[in-house]
Amino acid sequence: MASGFFALLDDIAAMMDDVAVMSKIAAKKTAGILGDDLAVNAEKASGFVSNRELPVLWAISKGSLLNKVIILPIAFVLSYFLPTAVTIILVLGGLYLAYEGAEKIYEYFFPHEHAKVELTTTEWTEEQILSFEKEKIKSAIITDFILSVEIVIIALGTVIGKPITSQIMVVSIIALIATVGVYGIVGLIVRMDEAGLKLISMSKNENSIGAKIGNVLVKALPVVIKSLSVIGTIALLLVAGGIFVHEIPFLHGLFPQIPSILTEFVIALIIGLI
Repeated sequence: MASGFFALLDDIAAMMDDVAVMSKIAAKKTAGILGDDLAVNAEKASGFVSNRELPVLWAISKGSLLNKVIILPIAFVLSYFLPTAVTIILVLGGLYLAYEGAEKIYEYFFPHEHAKVELTTTEWTEEQILSFEKEKIKSAIITDFILSVEIVIIALGTVIGKPITSQIMVVSIIALIATVGVYGIVGLIVRMDEAGLKLISMSKNENSIGAKIGNVLVKALPVVIKSLSVIGTIALLLVAGGIFVHEIPFLHGLFPQIPSILTEFVIALIIGLI
């Protein structure tokens, strides 16, 4: 009886070890999407009245969790009964990522005007501010849904063929990281300028260390968001290229003399532009 109990513990430990290894692989595969998710949500969570940034971010986070609750069961059912569908969705997701990455690069070289809304408490009534917030939250949750589908499918693609229990554990861990990790970092980013202003107000001397750090934080916020956007765009194309190269037989081993990372980037950019 005791030997059977210890054998069960050993099996559980082995399964958890496999889950940890697979989770690490899945995290690497989804890192590009997580980077883009971070950049997109940092941009969408900024631009609000200071004391409304965190409530808005919390509302978006709850929407993101609901998205995962909807997506995960559907993904697991497909993986169990129709695993081929996961590969098809993975390639379709790659097409979307390639398009999005190529569109961002095209927009950089050939920019067009976007409608911008400046939100200040002096120009807007409380009702207008709340209405504006609802629209932004709704937009952010819809964007999160699309990115969440991509994250879940890419993570699932790394564990296809594994036992369903392992798939559920690995993909659920990645989904949780995608929500808690991303939105936790976004919260720190959007409050960076507020922390800087607080340090400046607490400093009696403008040349003090606190004041200098505060100025750096205030000036760094737009740079950080823009940098994340650039990194996210590159990551999108690399993830899409990796999907195409590994899932489409024709592209296997294409241009072997060129580093694989460059091949994946170029293939994704070409497909995205098309």
